[in-house]
Amino acid sequence: MRRLVLTAALLALATGCTKDDTQASDGVIEPIANPHQPGDFMPLPDPEAQAGSVGRAPRRLTVSQLDAAIIEAVGQRWTELDSRATSMGRADYALVVSENTEPNLVFAKFLEDGARKVCLNQANAELRMTDPSARTLGRLMPETWVDLTLMTDAEVRAQLVYMSTRFWGSPLAGEELTKWTSFFTQAAARVKTLPASKRHETLAVVCIAMLTDPRFITY
Repeated sequence: MRRLVLTAALLALATGCTKDDTQASDGVIEPIANPHQPGDFMPLPDPEAQAGSVGRAPRRLTVSQLDAAIIEAVGQRWTELDSRATSMGRADYALVVSENTEPNLVFAKFLEDGARKVCLNQANAELRMTDPSARTLGRLMPETWVDLTLMTDAEVRAQLVYMSTRFWGSPLAGEELTKWTSFFTQAAARVKTLPASKRHETLAVVCIAMLTDPRFITY
């Protein structure tokens, strides 16, 4: 009797399997939803609506990073930075325990003051250097700076590409390079009318402009 029941159960199981296999082979596979259909995913932001970038917002340099960046780009330290560091966002770990890296007018004002000092000092020092390889800013400038309006357009562009790469890690190019070339040429023409002791100011004004550009203080 037990053998008969077992046999019946096996037959029923075999019948069920055959039925399921038939249904599986004759059935229709349900379509899988396309994960790339509109509405199924979050599209990337439009670069044109994000100032040309996609991703996290730019971050401003900390005071310590700014200190190191000025030394690397210009070739000398801004000696007054420490006295302005707290106002520019450095934590004192007494009342303020986190670094402030938000762009603000106080930071911009102090940075402009520092840029004027280090750029004028460095450019004035390099004016007296006859070996271009010893210079930090004017590496591709002429040996003497009697009249920088005599520099060719190619020479000015090469100098600006060198400086922009040094300051921003990205070379000027295209229309923007043309605008900066015009700026350099106008500065040189203006400085030509000043006393000889001011000849370094052409390089200095370009240095100040690049040092206070948002590309220098953000990453």
